[in-house]
Amino acid sequence: MDAAFSDEQEEIRRTLREVLAKHAAMSEVRAAVLTPAGHDTDLWRRLAERPGLPGLAVERQYGGAGCGLLELALACEETGRVLLPSPLLATSAVTVPLIAALGTREQRGDLLPRLASGELTGTLVVPRGTLPAALGLTGPGPGDRSRDGDWAGGGRAGGVQARRSGDGWRLYGEAPQVLDGHSAGLLLVAARTGGYADARTLLFVVRPATSSGVTRTRLTSLDETRPQARVELRDVEAEPLGPPGSRVRGEPAEVGAGVAAVLAAEAVGAADRALERTVGYARVREQFGRPIGSFQAVKHRLADLYVAVEAARSAAYYAAWSGRPAAAGLALAQALETARRVSGEAVQLHGGIGVTWEHEAQLYFKRAASDELLFGPVDRLRARAAETAGLFDTTGSFGVPGERETVVL
Repeated sequence: MDAAFSDEQEEIRRTLREVLAKHAAMSEVRAAVLTPAGHDTDLWRRLAERPGLPGLAVERQYGGAGCGLLELALACEETGRVLLPSPLLATSAVTVPLIAALGTREQRGDLLPRLASGELTGTLVVPRGTLPAALGLTGPGPGDRSRDGDWAGGGRAGGVQARRSGDGWRLYGEAPQVLDGHSAGLLLVAARTGGYADARTLLFVVRPATSSGVTRTRLTSLDETRPQARVELRDVEAEPLGPPGSRVRGEPAEVGAGVAAVLAAEAVGAADRALERTVGYARVREQFGRPIGSFQAVKHRLADLYVAVEAARSAAYYAAWSGRPAAAGLALAQALETARRVSGEAVQLHGGIGVTWEHEAQLYFKRAASDELLFGPVDRLRARAAETAGLFDTTGSFGVPGERETVVL
């Protein structure tokens, strides 16, 4: 692995940081989350034009920049630094790769250019469980036959059910927690079809603007910069994602590695900014006639946080570069843990002002706590990464059945 970034990658980072410095100050972020969309739509259009943020990882034939996962992770590290509320994660890291992997030629040609231009935003509707579970990050995903459909609402209760109606499909059910579900212009809905003996999971394309029966309610969440909504579907017309007869197998798990890498980079950006602000405060806040940053105990705490952030950054970069599911899961676990630790220390080292509504330290703490609830837990991320890598295989390193290799995680 070449650890040095190319000139193009550095330009993406520099350009995005400049734009966000001008248009995403903390006061503007606070104002954006109070809007009906939950984000600054004018800024989203600006980012779509330059540096073409929504289409970074979209192929050139569909109007994107043709970059890869690493470039998208670098961009999300910058958006994480300012806690930018935007459809970037749900649209570019989840919706786009699912359409690219499963969609028909007509669906890709229709949807990907609009997603790449920022004209259209999308999200994945997971009726049951969590997004990490659906993407195979905390447990067996859709590719596991024994668990197929659990995340889409298996059985007779809960989830979303799909049934044929003439030449089309109709959806019924609800999803209690959907990222950007209140504002996304495109919903990829996981639904169960068939009877009990022949049930299968499909992804369906729903366009809320032209579909009756879709009710979306924005939720009050711990982290206002990560909008969520409850989505209810009552006799909603939908089309399957992909050719007739196809079913969701291992594609969501493959997409999951990219989502984990992007989330890890975003969490690293937030932790890095929280640490940067804390170091700056420790230099000017005086106690006993001297800056608190000059005390050895404070120095050691800040030094430990710096090491933790750099280690998490390296793990996130490697996950984005390699695309390996195990590496991505471990990187996300490390980044979430680091963000929680750094933001907690930031609140403590800021003292009383760190918990006030007016100060931004509490916003970084809420982001870290919320992300760990949404995309964790950390122990399951690590356990699933170990399973994926085969670390708990009953066959030892010498191929002797029954022997286990001792592995230190």
